Amino acid sequence: MQDKYMAYVGSYSYNGQAKGITVYDVDVKKGKFIYRCEVEVDNSSYLTVSHDGRMLYSIADEGVVAFRILENGALSRVNSANIKAMRGCHIATDAEDKFIFVSGYHDGKETVVRLKPDGSIGEVTDGVYHKGLGSVAERTFRPHVSCAERTPDGRFLLVADLGIDQVKIYRFDGEKGTLSLVDAIRCDLESGPRHFMFSKDGKFLYLMYEIKNVIDVYTYETGDRVPKIEKIQTIPSTAPERTSQLTAACTIRMSEDETHLFCSNAGDNSVSVYERDAQTGLLKLLCCLPISGDYPKDIAIFPDGNHLASINHGSNSISFFQVEYKEKLLVMSGRSISVNEPNCCVITKVPTRGKKAD
Repeated sequence: MQDKYMAYVGSYSYNGQAKGITVYDVDVKKGKFIYRCEVEVDNSSYLTVSHDGRMLYSIADEGVVAFRILENGALSRVNSANIKAMRGCHIATDAEDKFIFVSGYHDGKETVVRLKPDGSIGEVTDGVYHKGLGSVAERTFRPHVSCAERTPDGRFLLVADLGIDQVKIYRFDGEKGTLSLVDAIRCDLESGPRHFMFSKDGKFLYLMYEIKNVIDVYTYETGDRVPKIEKIQTIPSTAPERTSQLTAACTIRMSEDETHLFCSNAGDNSVSVYERDAQTGLLKLLCCLPISGDYPKDIAIFPDGNHLASINHGSNSISFFQVEYKEKLLVMSGRSISVNEPNCCVITKVPTRGKKAD
């Protein structure tokens, strides 16, 4: 039996043009989404799927909302919880789906929420506000927490703050769900560290800077008090041919086999594709090409690694491309589809009864 995949797209709903989450069937072979329905969530600014593939979590005005992913790909609302903070901009679960981490751009707060065994949202276990001043008025003048992930060893939580140009490192108590600050990656002034991700083997960390438009590659090793994180590469520009000084890197994603890394860029509205060496972790630019839309706030890589969807917040659209690695090209693989102010997209395998999704 062929695996079935779904795509879930979070959108702002304040203007009444979208309900919050749009549900699509995914045609992996043709590289396109097929509209199914919409689900109501107030201003779904970010989505994530649990590691066991059974739950979808969405940021909302009310905090965080949990949905069960049914066998046909439909969503069944389970519960929601107030996070005692302003609406977040990023969420992630840990590898065991015991906690969810909510990053707050507007209030500079990182919130930890316990998840119950059935996947529903439990109580807030900790919350920390970042303090300090950045280097530039507006965007990097005060704390703006933009991304957080538990480290592969489970001992720490890394929290990127593009407002104060730091990635804070917290020791994480996996029983109590509490945070203790132990160190920080101090980034260049006016760089804006926005999004990061680890390789599956836990050996490499990829950190993308919104304002400086670069990607840093680090090696990662665990430690008792602090982890050992060393920079081994800097990609000088995520959009090397850009014409606009307003270019801003938006997000990074990796193909399922981790042979390629992708970065979307607003301003010049492009996606950069990098080859990744699994042994060294180093990146090599393959191409940087336009995405036929405005403000690619997110990108979704199809399970086959041969297609991508660009989530174009500014033009209210999603555009689809086939990635021609040998020719170093992105080729449109179908017509763009309309969706109001999309923020985020996740593609996931539908779980089957009695079996966890990969």
